Amino acid sequence: MAFIYYVTQIQFEYGAVKLLKQECERVGISKPLVITDAGVKAAGVLQKALDALPGMTVAVFDQTPSNPTEAAVRAAVAVYKAQGCDGLIAVGGGSAIDCAKGVAIAATHEGPLKTYATIEGGSLKITDRAVPLIAVPTTSGTGSEVARGAIIILDDHRKVGFHSWHLVPKTAICDPELTLGLPAKLTAATGMDAIAHCMETFMAPAFNPPADGIGLDGLQRGWAHIERATKDGSDREARLNMMSASMQGAMAFQKGLGCVHSLSHSLGGVDPRLHHGTLNAMFLPAVVRFNASAESIQKENRLNRMAQVMGLASGSDIPEAIRDMNARLGLPKGLAEMGVQREQFDQIIVGAMADHCHKTNPRIATAQEYAEMLGDSL
Repeated sequence: MAFIYYVTQIQFEYGAVKLLKQECERVGISKPLVITDAGVKAAGVLQKALDALPGMTVAVFDQTPSNPTEAAVRAAVAVYKAQGCDGLIAVGGGSAIDCAKGVAIAATHEGPLKTYATIEGGSLKITDRAVPLIAVPTTSGTGSEVARGAIIILDDHRKVGFHSWHLVPKTAICDPELTLGLPAKLTAATGMDAIAHCMETFMAPAFNPPADGIGLDGLQRGWAHIERATKDGSDREARLNMMSASMQGAMAFQKGLGCVHSLSHSLGGVDPRLHHGTLNAMFLPAVVRFNASAESIQKENRLNRMAQVMGLASGSDIPEAIRDMNARLGLPKGLAEMGVQREQFDQIIVGAMADHCHKTNPRIATAQEYAEMLGDSL
């Protein structure tokens, strides 16, 4: 049976951050904890959010790491409880939003965080007691502002997913203006993350035509505008379309992702210093090639349909086009340039085969096939 659910309230326009207090009042948040990171604070973006909350008592946790951890969730929960907060506002990229989702669970649910991880069977244990959350993305990448999932590194070093409709932010405030100062390297890496979401969910075999349409349109927008946004961060049209591509990828990936993400999640747990979006960009060519022979891909002509919106002649051109795009964006040539070594493959493969995205790929990869994809991405 297909399950199709859309999704949350979205305020999308330049200057939308000014609606933050209005949205707090709408969802019943009177004393929010703002969860962000040091980079967002240093860039002055946090202050823009705080300025949009006149007259409200606001607490701030600004220590979200680049890959959110269970330790960071605990630290933020301590602030939430000490300050008597009644809601959350995440201001940042996927890390801050996912950290906030971890807090939404941990502040109101008993036991260790791993109890609620998807691969531990914990999704149904997440209830409507989850703390209400408003998300204000400052990158165009993960789309976590409209997604039911969060990715967090546990104390045991596993990078795992948490999924529940109770984790979907009550409002997503998508203001492209907040991305205008994003550095080129981060624009490229987060932008390829958004493109990976659109492509991988479109390839996933589940029946969800609305997700397919949203993902394919998001791919077209992302592919057409990522170079412009990277080369000229002040290009308002490019920034708006990249933020839309990011949002659309996450609206669509309720359908499922696949081997790109199972590998990226696993490797990100092995080495938390590695950027998730950059890893997705490295794995996409190999996974597209691996998926090409899948029955569901061929039956619905999915690679050629993606190629059409990317301006390519054939689906077989996609892997090389992605490699060329990565090069033009200044991203690494492969995993080796990021410090990944063959000696890590076995550990990465174990994590990938246990990841929640492993079984939603159009072909279920064996350990040997994962090793081949890793080698092809090196």
